[in-house]
Amino acid sequence: MEGRGIMISMTGYAYREKDEQNLSISVEIKSCNSRFLEIYVNLPPWLSMLEMKIREHIALCCGRGKIEVFVRIRERNVPVSICVNKEAAKAYYDSICSLAEDLGLDEKPGLSALLEMDSSLANNIFEIEKKHDDEHYWLAIEPLLQEAVQAFAQERAREGKHTEEDIFDNLQKLETSVKTISSFAPSIEKTIKENIKARFTEVLGNQIEENRILTETASLLVKYTISEEISRLSSHLGEFRAETARNQRPGKKLDFLCQEINREINTIGSKSAVFEVSSEVVQMKEALENIREQLRNVE
Repeated sequence: MEGRGIMISMTGYAYREKDEQNLSISVEIKSCNSRFLEIYVNLPPWLSMLEMKIREHIALCCGRGKIEVFVRIRERNVPVSICVNKEAAKAYYDSICSLAEDLGLDEKPGLSALLEMDSSLANNIFEIEKKHDDEHYWLAIEPLLQEAVQAFAQERAREGKHTEEDIFDNLQKLETSVKTISSFAPSIEKTIKENIKARFTEVLGNQIEENRILTETASLLVKYTISEEISRLSSHLGEFRAETARNQRPGKKLDFLCQEINREINTIGSKSAVFEVSSEVVQMKEALENIREQLRNVE
């Protein structure tokens, strides 16, 4: 269809995972509607330095939407380093010895007394740190992230295609209705003229001044003619098609055009003096509402 572009949905989902010898990684991406691009990255705290790199990958394929990225990692056989806070250990031990003395215990507590302390206290003595190399993890995460982003983009394009088809079906209904309404424009003018002539005849009989009728007709045509509205409406529908052809992410502009289209439809409805035109206006409002509903999910 002429003027038809490729729309992208703002909703999508993708999940990828891999399991290596000492490392299991999963990447999950999901999104929903938003007026702007919002990216939320959920990483293990010790990999927070990779957040900006992940954001860059997402921003390359998305223009709008609330997007959540979850990177989950399970490790096995991770090298660790243990540091002993000797000052804290000595302070705890001295306190234990002092307590034993106050209680009249002859035997001084041994190392086991420190090791058997409550875990929150023991953590002040033994600082255990896993060794993490950001670059090493990024080399493992990036290929999986790229796969997930590609699948995510494909899903959004697939859903966008179905949305686009529905939008253009309703756009076709609008264009058909405009043609139908245009065909009634001459009859509207004829009806106005006949009504005015009938009123003059009722009041004045056969003493009718043709110029007076023409003047009154011209005055009412200014008020009730829909030619300008039809022209603007046709222009907006043409611009709708053109925007989808030239803009990969036309959602915001199309939403604005729908507001303008709605204004012209309402004006035609308020001016309508023919039943068939009023009927078409009802159908146009329904088609336009369907378009606006679908556009809420278009980038």
